[in-house]
Amino acid sequence: MPWNLSKPIEAILNKAADFGPITREEALTLLRIKNHSKEAYALMQTAHSLSRARFADKGELHFHIGLNVEPCPMDCRFCSLTRTAGIFKEKIDFSKDDILAWAKLGEDFGVDALNLMTTGTYPFKKLLSIGRMLHNAVSIPLVANTRDINHKEGEQLLEAGFVGCYHAVRLGEGKETPFNRKRRIETIDVLKDVGLQWMNCIEPVGPEHTPAEIVDLMFLARDKGATYSGVMRRINFPGSPMARFGMINDLTMAKLVAVSRLVMGSGPRAHCTHEPHEISLSAGANLFFPEVGASPRDDAADTGKGRGVGIQESRRLLQEMDWNPDKPSNCFTIGAGSE
Repeated sequence: MPWNLSKPIEAILNKAADFGPITREEALTLLRIKNHSKEAYALMQTAHSLSRARFADKGELHFHIGLNVEPCPMDCRFCSLTRTAGIFKEKIDFSKDDILAWAKLGEDFGVDALNLMTTGTYPFKKLLSIGRMLHNAVSIPLVANTRDINHKEGEQLLEAGFVGCYHAVRLGEGKETPFNRKRRIETIDVLKDVGLQWMNCIEPVGPEHTPAEIVDLMFLARDKGATYSGVMRRINFPGSPMARFGMINDLTMAKLVAVSRLVMGSGPRAHCTHEPHEISLSAGANLFFPEVGASPRDDAADTGKGRGVGIQESRRLLQEMDWNPDKPSNCFTIGAGSE
């Protein structure tokens, strides 16, 4: 039977299906589609078709390794690693042996990247040292996930073996975090200037965030040429000050992932969702982040022993939805993210 979609939605989806750039107003229209409607599933199917065509059925696995736990003084309200959260009382730096073992595990299971996350006060020189160690020990692209940096530090990341950096302007930046939005964007520009790939996600999404706020960050990702973007929802850790807002569900996540995918058009090399779940893999996502070490969503020091989804389960979920994790990564070829 025909979809019989509303004419405005049908027109937007027809344009997007040919990788045509959609406008901010069109993205806002899509975000306001009701869950369970014909339009919602047509939206997800359109985004899914774009990703199948663009990513050639490749399922990406970028292995998150949280290098340290501490009562972080930055006190981002959505993060379990903060001093204010009171979950972690002491600093824990995972040993080089632990980090190397996790990296080797990733290599054994064929992950496409190692995403090394640190808290805001983690010594930058130590991150560089770990990067050099892993660059010499495993043949997996390294992505840093750290504080704001300058050009010299960006060049040092490259010299240490990193090929990219995950960096996001968070929803509620400057309100739920102590960080300046302008400074976050300056770091994105630094990454582009020095030749590091910029990885991004719209995060951490909660029910309190408006369509306008969310769309603004989707277009930042498109306009600045993110290698990948996507959507991560906020997870409320025990005692989270954000718990009063609740959390969005997987279906809403999938709708957001789909809109983000249409906004990104032909530019990205992958499209992410976090935490790993199946429905977004039918809505434009093809990239998962299995996790070990510290996580800002967990009250376990090693999220691999807590809520973190591991490599094997992430691979299984991709394969269940006909995404192939064994194909070569699309993210780390020459010129990635520059289209």
